[in-house]
Amino acid sequence: MRNNFPSRNGESNPRVSGKERRGLSRVCGFRSEESGSGIHSGESLEKGKRKIVNHEERGEGFAGNGWLQPQSCCWGFSFKHPDGFGKASSAKDRLVESYKRSFHGFAASLTEEEQQKIARMEGVLSVFPSKTYQLHTTRSWDFVGLLEPGKREIEKESDVIIGILDTGIWPESESFSDEGFGPPPRKWKGICQTDGNFTCNNKVIGARYYKDMTSARDTSGHGTHTASTAAGRRVKGVSFFGIAQGYAKGAVPSARIAVYKVCDVNGCSESSILAGFDDAIADGVDILSVSIGFNSAENYSSDSLAIGSFQAMLRGILTSQAAGNSGPDPGTISSVAPWVFSVAASSIDRQIVTDAIVGDKFFRGRSINSFSSTKSVPLILAANASTSCNSTAAGACLPECLDRKLVKGKIIFCERINMGHGALSSGALGQIMQYEGEIDSPRIFPLPSTIVDMAKGDTIKSYIKSTKNPQAKILKSVAIRDKTAPVVVSFSSRGPNLISSNILKPDITAPGVGIIAAYSPAASLTSFKQDKRSAKYSILSGTSMSCPHVSGAAAYVKVFHPDWSPAAIKSALMTTAFPINPRKNVDMEFAYGAGQINPVNAVNPGLVYDANKDDYIQFLCNEGHTAEEIRLISGANIQCRKTNGTAGDLNYPSIQLLVDKNKAFSRKFSRSVTNVGTPVSTYMAVVKQLPRLQIAVNPSVLSFKSINEKHSFVVTVTGKVLSNANVISTSLVWSDGVHSVRSPIVVYTSTA
Repeated sequence: MRNNFPSRNGESNPRVSGKERRGLSRVCGFRSEESGSGIHSGESLEKGKRKIVNHEERGEGFAGNGWLQPQSCCWGFSFKHPDGFGKASSAKDRLVESYKRSFHGFAASLTEEEQQKIARMEGVLSVFPSKTYQLHTTRSWDFVGLLEPGKREIEKESDVIIGILDTGIWPESESFSDEGFGPPPRKWKGICQTDGNFTCNNKVIGARYYKDMTSARDTSGHGTHTASTAAGRRVKGVSFFGIAQGYAKGAVPSARIAVYKVCDVNGCSESSILAGFDDAIADGVDILSVSIGFNSAENYSSDSLAIGSFQAMLRGILTSQAAGNSGPDPGTISSVAPWVFSVAASSIDRQIVTDAIVGDKFFRGRSINSFSSTKSVPLILAANASTSCNSTAAGACLPECLDRKLVKGKIIFCERINMGHGALSSGALGQIMQYEGEIDSPRIFPLPSTIVDMAKGDTIKSYIKSTKNPQAKILKSVAIRDKTAPVVVSFSSRGPNLISSNILKPDITAPGVGIIAAYSPAASLTSFKQDKRSAKYSILSGTSMSCPHVSGAAAYVKVFHPDWSPAAIKSALMTTAFPINPRKNVDMEFAYGAGQINPVNAVNPGLVYDANKDDYIQFLCNEGHTAEEIRLISGANIQCRKTNGTAGDLNYPSIQLLVDKNKAFSRKFSRSVTNVGTPVSTYMAVVKQLPRLQIAVNPSVLSFKSINEKHSFVVTVTGKVLSNANVISTSLVWSDGVHSVRSPIVVYTSTA
């Protein structure tokens, strides 16, 4: 049976049922705003009756991205009904999404044969498969300096709209109360889809949902958490079952929220993501927060997030995106487009710990254990708690291995991290787990649990083996002060940028460990049916949590500078970021970019590195992208002109250079800065010179006479052989005695 979902224009749009998805392909068109109409919901594809788009005749540029099996996209086409595509009614039934505002085209289900035929049609730019993106899952705002009370413009703040592309929202949360709010800003053009007993208010002013979903309501908790982190109201008395007590708030509590539910339990389809971008841009949002991504970087022309965010940038909307949770290996960052704000995750000065008492000794571990402390009960090695598996499998606490008769009523010691399924199903009262990697982010388990390092784990194992009746208890988690913060967490994806070697990624880091924020009470805390706990506020870790911190910080800057471009806001946050100690982060800028966000200082950065559509297109040209690829990304029909510049000359707030190992190097980078500080001011270039790296700035003094005045300069990076170190970095700081405009400079080899 087919469900009817609202279409792109609010009308009923037939969706494809599960049985109809056999070789499903999605066909998508994409073009510039000035082009003719694309395929809309319910339009006929009958031969000769409607020419959907004919860019060849119009001479207009096309861009696009798409989905293959089970869904595919086609961009830029003059559509005539091809043989074998089916009758008009069949084509209509197989339409899944259409994009007609920022993007123009459609998504439809196709067989592989139909997909190939369309790909051969005149004017078709691209047909390729749909991919599924993944979600990248409050002391934190105080930690980055956004204290309360602080400098605020409440009335202007209420005019800022943050769009959240995620799993929806729980609108009844106290974090989204609209008490004291006036009506939405006049610029707001969006709607609220109220299916599923969902209601908007003057705080959550819009909500939409997409493919195969039934409501914008959040039943996983992820979207509610990210939305409240960015713009939640201040709520007192918040905790997770008494842990991390205090108040919760977003960066801009008076800002409005618009929700675009593009993800569900199965992930985030590209068709829904592009539809979310399309709607958000047309609805009038100011900032987009996207805690979604691949596990690895994609070429810009085949990355819906890169394409959607480019279109958002064209309309003055900054997109922040999670860097990914695939660290700490190098080159794992998936958010790499220069027009996107890519966000790593770092710790805050609150750490949640869970102690275990083993015998008469305390062992500090990590987890988020909301259960009351257990009694002292027998402690057993999981490796000895199986009659069906070898000791290695049993020691991993695999559910099929543990013998309930041996485990029930005891705490088990597991030699690997697990989610708790084995311990829970076998009747254990708790589990102590040993882990050889970094234990730097706590997680929630369905029973009392804690994770200890190898040394502590070996001590506990020795105690169990040498004691006739070993006993243990696991205490409830507590929050303690972490003086080492901020440190980039191990799971946060690292650079270097594998797509554009001249662009440093991530751009910045923000709190993403142990973040408490609003949650869906309908969501499971651990995905185990036996775990009946429900929470209105929960503690999560991930670049999904750091991303909305930067979205909120960008919105905070937007309040004071509503006319600034996305690049200017991004520059302000990067050049005023708190420098991070590289001794605590061995991956250096590949872990944290420019540093940790400092929203208050970003309001008055002094100078900004600005960029626009033409700059990014020239960057793509300098990187060697074809005209077709650039149309796919930008919607612009252009021919790249020959220049003396390189991709490294994009006016970016950081500088990165890939060099050959064991060879000397010298490279020039052109940059320009715009004065947004004191009208009459003089800035001097300050660079820390290193033995193997020499930086020259010409001119080294910039004098301004007015606001918005621009000056250009050239940075020359010269160095000797990089042999012992694969990465070396310093920074350029423009200083007028009041402002410090800092840009990292990173040089690395291909083995970094």
